[in-house]
Amino acid sequence: MSRRRSNPVAYALLVAGSIVLLLPLWWMVVVSLETPERAGAAVTGKGGLSLWPRDPQWTNYPQALAEMGSVPWQGFADALANSIVVTTLVVLATVLSSSLVGFAFAKIAFRGNRGLFLVMLGTMMLPAQVTIIPLFLLFRGLGWIDSLWPLIVPAFFGNAFFIFMYRQFIAQIPESLLEAARVDGYGLLGVWWRIVLPLTRPVSAICAVFTFIYVWNDFMGPLIYLHSDEQSTLAVALNSFRNQYGGLEDVHLLMAASLVTMVPCILLFAAAQRHFIEGLAKGAVKG
Repeated sequence: MSRRRSNPVAYALLVAGSIVLLLPLWWMVVVSLETPERAGAAVTGKGGLSLWPRDPQWTNYPQALAEMGSVPWQGFADALANSIVVTTLVVLATVLSSSLVGFAFAKIAFRGNRGLFLVMLGTMMLPAQVTIIPLFLLFRGLGWIDSLWPLIVPAFFGNAFFIFMYRQFIAQIPESLLEAARVDGYGLLGVWWRIVLPLTRPVSAICAVFTFIYVWNDFMGPLIYLHSDEQSTLAVALNSFRNQYGGLEDVHLLMAASLVTMVPCILLFAAAQRHFIEGLAKGAVKG
């Protein structure tokens, strides 16, 4: 009975928290649909902002995307294509490489397994800023500067945090199931591909969502390695757009462009929400 009585309170708290978290996003939507005068007044606090624009300016969105670059629409199209290519390849590479390494640590007994696993965990304590200069010199020596390769290739070597998640999850898979697959004639790669990888779908959803959001919104990496407008991603293109149209008279265009770059992340999380929550519920990071 007490549990039923607490439900309305819990729901009220969840609704209140959701409103607080969604309010900035809704404010961006309203500003992006306002006229330049009302948007500028709302940002400076000199004018009130209603919960819905009085006269929605839907043309703000195509105008913002068309002006993202020196050539109308070309800058946005190039940045969108580059972001899609980089994000898709990095997500696939991270899921495959991290699950394969996690499978090796969890189910393959070899000398130095535990030591290598501890060294791998130790790399999580290393700040990313420490490796920026060595990686830049390496990729410059390979001739990869101003190309997408420096953003894609490192993903094929796995991610320490996701390797740890996969390892902890795969360790819970019964050994008898894997042994049955070996009896059927599968090798280690066959067992990983046909048995282990499908069973780790909840962890893969977490890995894919986190990786997608990080890579899609990554600004530092593309800023360091990509120098030409044709190779820029959406994060870099949006920053260039902000430098060019950062005044109060263009704040509505900046909000419109920012919202467009956020849409893929929201759609992906909505699509993978069930698997994402399932992975958390199963305690994927528990040993």
